[in-house]
Amino acid sequence: MKWEGDDNPVLINDPRFSPAGVLAPKSKADLAFIMHSLAWLATNGTAAIVCFPGIMYRGGAEKKIRQYLIDNNFIDCIIQLPSNLFFGTSIATCIMVLKRSKADNRTLFIDASKEFVKVTNNNRLTEENIAHIVDEFISRNGTQHFSHLANYDEIKAQDYNLSVSTYVEQEDTREVIDIVKLNAEIEEIVAREQILREEIAKIIAEIEGQK
Repeated sequence: MKWEGDDNPVLINDPRFSPAGVLAPKSKADLAFIMHSLAWLATNGTAAIVCFPGIMYRGGAEKKIRQYLIDNNFIDCIIQLPSNLFFGTSIATCIMVLKRSKADNRTLFIDASKEFVKVTNNNRLTEENIAHIVDEFISRNGTQHFSHLANYDEIKAQDYNLSVSTYVEQEDTREVIDIVKLNAEIEEIVAREQILREEIAKIIAEIEGQK
């Protein structure tokens, strides 16, 4: 659906969009749909909306709308999904979960980017993947390298950036190198090399002595 954005100045008076004080950009309508959904959300309701990742970190009007949503405690959770999950796009999308009546002012960030199985050229969420995500969403415990429960001040300090990677630290899967052991191996190689050089020097000296 097309979004007129600030091409239609009357929209800023629309009760769905006016609370944020700005309109979502004409070329990026995601936050307009989010504000529309929030306007119709029941006091005890929950909305889960699939979004493109750019709305989580871009500046300008989109940042102001994110700030409105966080300042008023409407965002319950952001879930980072795997790439290549939906037909027609390979982009790793997100789910924004909205609530009007949260129990606290914290927002849960879940990195589910590795929760998938590969099926031909696409990725797919299995029942186990979905259960893992939902269990974390319900428990809100915060699991290292998988989720983080951020309070309002933490999000404000990040300038209202809602990218999951800002809050959930990636696991370092690089091989741990034992420097002491590596140094000992290098010293052994150098010593063996020196012995070989001395042996070669002896052989050359013998050959030259026979001439």
